[in-house]
Amino acid sequence: ETDALIKEILAEHSAQGNGDIKAVPVVVNESGASVYSASELASQELQELDVSIRGAVSIARRLQDPLSELVKVDPKAIGVGQYQHDVNQTQLADSLTKVTQDCVNAVGVDVNTASPAIFSYIAGLNVNVAQQIVNYRNEHGA
Repeated sequence: ETDALIKEILAEHSAQGNGDIKAVPVVVNESGASVYSASELASQELQELDVSIRGAVSIARRLQDPLSELVKVDPKAIGVGQYQHDVNQTQLADSLTKVTQDCVNAVGVDVNTASPAIFSYIAGLNVNVAQQIVNYRNEHGA
């Protein structure tokens, strides 16, 4: 509904000859944003913001860099199918982690901007090493 409303407003504005709005509507999947916004990671990253605003920030970041933002959400919270609760949860978690690692390792990360969340999916790194990389970058610059 929001997408349709924005498109209608842009079309009306354009039809009136007002070409000063150069907006393009974009739809971003919000799956798992509420899970992230209530997480410990979100409260560390966005401690000064309310939970509802954290969710909005997460959705906006998904437009900028989807992979870097989606790795912050447990894949099961995103929804991987209607039967996800009918399978062995340990195997599901292992499989989702491996797929996420494969994806991150295939795409790569920017060492100057990557978060500890995405660093931790790089082969050979763990959460502690990922945080040490970010701490070093924060102290010494990009």
